[in-house]
Amino acid sequence: MHYQDVNCLNLKTMDFKNTSYIIMGGTTGLGLSAAIALKEKGANVLVVGRNLESCKKAEAILGPINISLSGDATDPETAKTAIQMAHDKFGTITGMFHVAGGSGRKWGDGALDKITLEGWNKTMELNLTSMMLSNQAMVNYFLEHHKEGAILNMGSVLGYSPSPKYFVTHAYAAAKSAIIGFSKSIASYYAEHNIRVNVIAPSLFITPMAKRAAENEDILSFLKTKQPLDGGRPGASEDINSAVLMFLHPDSKFITGQVLAVDGGWALSEGQYQ
Repeated sequence: MHYQDVNCLNLKTMDFKNTSYIIMGGTTGLGLSAAIALKEKGANVLVVGRNLESCKKAEAILGPINISLSGDATDPETAKTAIQMAHDKFGTITGMFHVAGGSGRKWGDGALDKITLEGWNKTMELNLTSMMLSNQAMVNYFLEHHKEGAILNMGSVLGYSPSPKYFVTHAYAAAKSAIIGFSKSIASYYAEHNIRVNVIAPSLFITPMAKRAAENEDILSFLKTKQPLDGGRPGASEDINSAVLMFLHPDSKFITGQVLAVDGGWALSEGQYQ
């Protein structure tokens, strides 16, 4: 059997010219790193962040062609505004990467016997509702303009691979697990429109949200056996970039409904305590 016109992805030579992306939560950490990687490959990028100062810094890093929007991802109007801005600026939108989310610890997320209703609701709002709103707005854009496109959502290994001693936030785990189910469900429903939806599930990365864990020597020691790749270190923002580029590139047109762990071996390893 002979197949013709098969495009193989080569990350080093991957070309993103004439593509445009929105990154929800793209002004710091993993989102900003992905934005930089896309920009370096030739894409146009609009990044969304809650903090006006971080938006200005992101714009300075990404350069004059790219733009930012200060807004709360849990506000239904934020994603809609971002999409209109990107369409007006770039003429079209190729895809969206939803990174926005966060820990609900300060509102009361934790172990189930201690979790507060506020902690539960806020964590769901930050991680699941915000993603639903951005995905809904992006799908509506693709349908309205009769365009195919890609959506990539940020999950977490904690959505399916718990670590009970150091990472006890049951609302966060539930939200990240729900992201997988939601993404697979909409990937199935909109596949006939060539709208692709996938999920990246990272382990512990050095991000502003991970400050508590990244400064705890016991947790860092535990990580050496829990995510043992490359010396047993926390992930760096750049470690997800290859996966982001692969999922978002238009040539990945036969990939949807997938969950890719970028976790240093977390889900495969037991992890040892001192």
